[in-house]
Amino acid sequence: MEGVSLVVLTGLSGAGKSRAADVLEDLGYYTVDNFPPQLLEKFLELIGTLNMDVSKVALVIDIRSRNNQKAFEVISLLKKSYGAKVLFIEADNATLIKRYKETRRTHPLGASLPEAINTERESLREIRETADIVIDTSRKTVHELARQVESYFADDDSAVLNITVQSFGFKYGVPEDSDMLFDVRFLKNPFFEEELKEKTGLQKDVQEFVFSDQNTGIFLDKLKDMLKFLIPNYLEEGKKFFTISIGCTGGKHRSVTIAENLSKYLKEATKFKVITKHRDMDR
Repeated sequence: MEGVSLVVLTGLSGAGKSRAADVLEDLGYYTVDNFPPQLLEKFLELIGTLNMDVSKVALVIDIRSRNNQKAFEVISLLKKSYGAKVLFIEADNATLIKRYKETRRTHPLGASLPEAINTERESLREIRETADIVIDTSRKTVHELARQVESYFADDDSAVLNITVQSFGFKYGVPEDSDMLFDVRFLKNPFFEEELKEKTGLQKDVQEFVFSDQNTGIFLDKLKDMLKFLIPNYLEEGKKFFTISIGCTGGKHRSVTIAENLSKYLKEATKFKVITKHRDMDR
């Protein structure tokens, strides 16, 4: 298994694991779905023993295994022994219920749908806590999910640390995949300027307005200084994925401006892969 990139894909039923698995397969991953957890280590040993021409493997492990404790133990072992990266796909209850009603499929746990979803969420709680990446698909199309998976795993070996900087609006909820989250609602708000209200933080005049607040530069300087200290320590700890979320009220002006500036700085100051996302900018 030396030199093989290993991804464990897991998460809630109906959240989008099948689509994520398709994307990984398109990226060249040898994808194995619903393989018994008890046999996974033997399977990986077999790949190494037979010298198979496989450089990337994705293993889909979920509630269908019917043995969540064993699945947790196996995933922990794969992370420790093989450097596996764990991708956890989830969605809120309302979204999952809507998807099941649209597809008319039965939840793997049966019973009433809300009860089955809550039972599965609790059963997978330990596994979720081991995840390197958590993607919430509640507000994502299948195409947005595909792009996000691609952003993490396309040519992933070239970067030691993958940094995501995302803007969001507090009015639409806090992103659950954040490692660090900053609230920039203390900055001057372009929303109350008639000529800027319908624009976004990608536009120059909005950026100039945000930076006209002297606190903007001070905040960014302190944030960049903190990241200079934190990133090397995260690397030493073995972290592979690092998500920084910047929030304002609607996720359209201030957070976008700050996220763009921070992303530019990180791309110039580090050798790492930096992904910029604006979750709520077009709402």
